[in-house]
Amino acid sequence: MPQIHRPGLAVLWMIGSITSFSTMAVAGRYVSGVHSTFEIMTFRSLTGFVIVLALAAANRRMWEIRTERLRLHFFRNLFHFTGQNLWFFALASIPLAQVFALEFTSPVWVIVLSLLFLGERVTAYRVVAAALGFAGILVVARPDFGALEPGLMTAALSAVFFAGTIIMTKALTRHESIVSILFWLTGLQMGFGLVCLALQSTIVWPTLSTAPWLLVIGVSGLMAHYCLTTALSLAPASFVMPIDFTRLPVIAVVGMVLFGEKADLLILLGGGLIILANWINIRGENRARSATAS
Repeated sequence: MPQIHRPGLAVLWMIGSITSFSTMAVAGRYVSGVHSTFEIMTFRSLTGFVIVLALAAANRRMWEIRTERLRLHFFRNLFHFTGQNLWFFALASIPLAQVFALEFTSPVWVIVLSLLFLGERVTAYRVVAAALGFAGILVVARPDFGALEPGLMTAALSAVFFAGTIIMTKALTRHESIVSILFWLTGLQMGFGLVCLALQSTIVWPTLSTAPWLLVIGVSGLMAHYCLTTALSLAPASFVMPIDFTRLPVIAVVGMVLFGEKADLLILLGGGLIILANWINIRGENRARSATAS
């Protein structure tokens, strides 16, 4: 078993991550009726880009920004930009708990994509995890194939793009620092957003009522990923990731309190199956690493 170095501190960072992800979702819901997803993503990326540049310069880490893997950065951020736009669209269309439950299927899609494109071996843990994950998708979405809900489709599809992002991020983290990854994440996605805005017939600029929420989205989006990355540096994924799953009941309560969304036991049940699938996959990978090490 991997050693847990500072589990108490990792829990605190995960609380920050959960709070940041939930805050971003709430802010996204508030501005989604005014701004398009392209506008939200552009202003989010602009905020993040300024913060990353300021912090990197202040800490004299600009030298860490590298261009050797610019092609991989490009496709990684194209996938993330697409997935994030779909996610923001879903926020305005379906209950928050449903969005988060379907988002948690990303690790399941990572399994499938790794088997198809990376030639990774099939294990019993991965088969069980994938099967439970897809069962959870059906329970959460309860799709009516005669009239598919766009919000459900975009939420589910966003998880597929996030899975592709995860795979490419794993490749980048072997050679790139977090400063370089965040610089290209915010910079490239700001560029993608500007291109998309140029194709829009009209642009809704931030107002006094939406600007604070757009700023919250930019800051909380960066903080969420920074807190999660820091937590993973302090404790193994097998300890950290199950804590992240508490985002589902948390956002269900937030949806009920702020937006009057009804408690849906089937969403929580399906989310539970998806969480169990992720836990089984984490345990399987953990045991495989332990067996290799011994």
